[in-house]
Amino acid sequence: MPGAILAFNDTVGNTIPPDTSHAVSVSLPTWESNVGYEKGERWVTDRMKCGYPRFFIHPLIQDLASTIVALHGSTKSEKAMLFPTHKAAVRCVDFIVDKNQSADQSLIRIIDFGPIAGLPSVESKGKVLPRISAVIYPNELWPSAKVYWQHSGDGISSRRAEFCSKALAEHTMSRRSSPGHSPPRKVKGPRRYQRPMSTDDASVNMPTNGNLDDHDTNGVKQLDSVLFVEERFGRNLDVSFACACKLAVRRRIAGSLTNASEIPESLNHSATGHTGRSRDVPGFSVDDVYLFSTGMNAIFTSHRIMRLARGEMKSIMYGFPYVDTLKILENWGAGVLFFGMSSAAELDDLERRLGAGERYLALFCEFPGNPLLTTPDLKRIRRLADKYDFGVVVDETIGNFLNVHVLPYADVVVSSLTKIFSGDSNVMGGSLILNPRSRYYETLKDVMSVEFEDNLFEEDSVYLERNSRDFISRIQRVNYNAEMVADTLRAHPKIKQVNYPKHSSTRQHYEACKLPDGGYGGLLSCTFYNLDDAAAFYDHLDTQKGPSLGTNFTLSSPFVILAHFNELDWAAKYGCDASLIRFSIGLEHTGALKASFDSALASIGSRED
Repeated sequence: MPGAILAFNDTVGNTIPPDTSHAVSVSLPTWESNVGYEKGERWVTDRMKCGYPRFFIHPLIQDLASTIVALHGSTKSEKAMLFPTHKAAVRCVDFIVDKNQSADQSLIRIIDFGPIAGLPSVESKGKVLPRISAVIYPNELWPSAKVYWQHSGDGISSRRAEFCSKALAEHTMSRRSSPGHSPPRKVKGPRRYQRPMSTDDASVNMPTNGNLDDHDTNGVKQLDSVLFVEERFGRNLDVSFACACKLAVRRRIAGSLTNASEIPESLNHSATGHTGRSRDVPGFSVDDVYLFSTGMNAIFTSHRIMRLARGEMKSIMYGFPYVDTLKILENWGAGVLFFGMSSAAELDDLERRLGAGERYLALFCEFPGNPLLTTPDLKRIRRLADKYDFGVVVDETIGNFLNVHVLPYADVVVSSLTKIFSGDSNVMGGSLILNPRSRYYETLKDVMSVEFEDNLFEEDSVYLERNSRDFISRIQRVNYNAEMVADTLRAHPKIKQVNYPKHSSTRQHYEACKLPDGGYGGLLSCTFYNLDDAAAFYDHLDTQKGPSLGTNFTLSSPFVILAHFNELDWAAKYGCDASLIRFSIGLEHTGALKASFDSALASIGSRED
């Protein structure tokens, strides 16, 4: 099928889904295109219209950063990283300075932007107010700034960038003075951005938490600063319900909102009070659910609040993780003890260490893991944590709370809402849940009361709420389709191994937390005996192909090549072979999906050929 492969290559760099301005995946349709991307080959990189947002900074964000440097930079050899708040920007600066202690720290600075005081368009009710903070730094510090952006998930979303770019062009947002930073200078750059500065007028109430006066709309407490201009996206949801969107999302995560009605009607119908069947922990309520702009930011925050609550101690990473989780534990705090096999022997080793007096901050794990789909023994981990006093942070993204119930075994549960909770691959989001039965609950709650900032951009919350309304019905079909694909792959002689919770050696640990009507999730992966077979199969597979997972459509990726290209030998030690292809199964008709996989398998023939 060389013609078909050439046709696939025509889509390199296109958004997934196609023609989606804020897509969170990008088309890398052949094995060669994935390798080319990792090698930085221009036939791939020059065609990239987007990418996974923490790895590839969206063009709208790049354009706004360039404009800010043009207006406020000191030299042409500077860059800017953009964040939703000053506090997030400070964390970025601290990281850059820590990793570049010989650099001239005076060249790394923060510029805050906010609404211009006195303008009717700003003072009027019912609008989101534009605010961002820019970290300006010399070009040579780009690698450290990019590491912070990728691993922390603290950066702004593409929708916030679009919104603030428009405000800057329309002269409703400009630079604000910040403590410890020089006052605004005369601007330079494009004439359309030149306007007298009046942003430091004390008549504008600008509290540090970014919120304005409260009021009620349809019985839901709302904030003036999070209401929308109707013309902007009124087609998605009535603009007066932006805050209600966040409440609806939090209630869905809590398990207390199970219908698919529109806002505000859906908020008047709960499943069973404050908690639903999947969150039946005494004392748990929607107040224990926090939203974030990305799933990785929820993980980053969980580590940060554990350190603030318990002091600096080494963490534990149990199971081969999604790449950034391990990087967070390595780059922040006292370091990490890494157990990459999810084995009982590793828990034996940990127990010996604990018995010998070693102490740890928290154990981080995924349920199940990505991409090997192994499942940690949460019951044993919980027993060890209770006996030896360490926290347990569980990432439930892959299993998801409609399939598994992990909260009783965790102190903190995190998840990426970008994935199957949304499904549409057009918005980022994350969540963090505190377990009220945790011995650290009160301390963590106190830390969150000081440290938490609601940085989920309001327009993003509108899309997230809308996308997640049919979450329950989608999960059932995804579970069914994924089991079919796993069985299809397992039957082929050229496939070395299929990784799926149902067929894993750790299945009993998954079953221990599986809900009575839950399934095994929509993610699976397989490895091949031959790398050429893996490439041929991938090239002939007729699905969408790119990074991310949890999409309503099937999405395939040579995950190890894409995530661990520069450390293939290291990844292989933990069972992540270079031939591994990961599949996030979608809602397609089961027969059509099977036909796609059968056709790709036929392209590599039988093992005896």
